[in-house]
Amino acid sequence: MKRLVIILTVVVATATLFSCSSRKVTRVNPDETIDLSGRWNSTDAQQTAEAMISQALSERWISDFQNKNDNQKPVVIVGFIQNKTHEHIDAEVFIHDLEKAFINSGLVKLVQGGEKREQIRGERADQQNYSSTKTITAWGEEIGADFMLQGDMSSIVDTYKKEKVLFYKVSLQLTNIETNEVVWIGDKEIKKYVNK
Repeated sequence: MKRLVIILTVVVATATLFSCSSRKVTRVNPDETIDLSGRWNSTDAQQTAEAMISQALSERWISDFQNKNDNQKPVVIVGFIQNKTHEHIDAEVFIHDLEKAFINSGLVKLVQGGEKREQIRGERADQQNYSSTKTITAWGEEIGADFMLQGDMSSIVDTYKKEKVLFYKVSLQLTNIETNEVVWIGDKEIKKYVNK
């Protein structure tokens, strides 16, 4: 009996070793669509970013603001994007692309929000104690935001036997901080059919 347990242990260990050693990893183009599970993935994040960028930068909220403010660029801060989906989704993946497009467009200024802003404020506080008076960064010189970008991500899952349909919707809203007026709403929907 003891010998049988030893033999089975060796067989299982050998099979595990060989099955792990046959794994192959291949580098692919980041723009290539690879959808293994049907869940939210990098392609979905890229498509969402592209749709939101196109919508946000082509709407009239920018020109409306500039017409009322001596052609100044509007200042945007990114607020909370709530994940209401059935999955763990990191919104930062597509929000970073949207922020980059805001800056690169030359039409909008972007200020830090959330944890990043708190880190910057912490550094400014440290400078008050540890930096020379010639290089110290002053308090009260932050640029105030004119608009806040917020939103949510939701999903619906429909399954029957071995089939599944996954529906995702990302909705973003841009709100004038001073007036509380919603000046832009953008949506991106993604629907996937999975046959197991």
